[in-house]
Parts: sequence; C-alpha cells; structure tokens
Amino acid sequence: MAVSREYREFVLEQLGRVAAPITSRSMFGGVGVYSGGLFFALMAGETIYLKVDDTNRGDFEAVGMGPFRPFEGDKATMHYYELPADLLEDADALRPWVEKAVDVARRARKTKKK
Repeated sequence: MAVSREYREFVLEQLGRVAAPITSRSMFGGVGVYSGGLFFALMAGETIYLKVDDTNRGDFEAVGMGPFRPFEGDKATMHYYELPADLLEDADALRPWVEKAVDVARRARKTKKK
C-alpha cells in the first residue's frame, strides 16, 4: 500500500514531536518508522500502525483499533495495530502510545539477540 509523500511527512513531523530521533525507510510499498534505530511503527496507505505486544495491545483494542493485515482478505496479522488518527495532532495524547511502542520494539530487539 503506497504512502503519499504528504502523509509520510505529516506523520514523521508529528512523531518527531514526541520521540527522537525519528527516521524512516521505504519498504514493500509502505514505510518503516524508527526511533533511535528501533523499528516501532509502519505506514501503509494513509494509516500508521504501532508495534504491540501483550503490554499495550489492550490499549488499541479498547478504542476499537485492529491489527495490520498486509494482504487484503488474509487472516494473517502482524504485531502492529492501527493508531487512532486523532492522536496524531495531540502530542500529549500521542506520547504514551509512541513510548509504549518503542518499549515493545526495545524488548523485541533484546529477545532477538538472545
């Protein structure tokens, strides 16, 4: 799912307000988003998804957000859930969601190294 230049720039700017340093890489038509080298989010189409595990998945489910499905109609999901769009423009509301996703990415990295 292609990501428009405008959406990519907007999301990176908003994320940069609550975490640093934010970088991105194009990947498979989408965009991978990193904070301090940790892959914590991805963009597909005009949607951003944050990394989840058992510590933060409930936050997303409580507001009706679901998992990223890379292939339409496929039941396979990834460990990324859609961020409520209204949070992007509210730095105070966005910050804890991003911090938790970065923490998930940090734990996943440590597990992978073992």
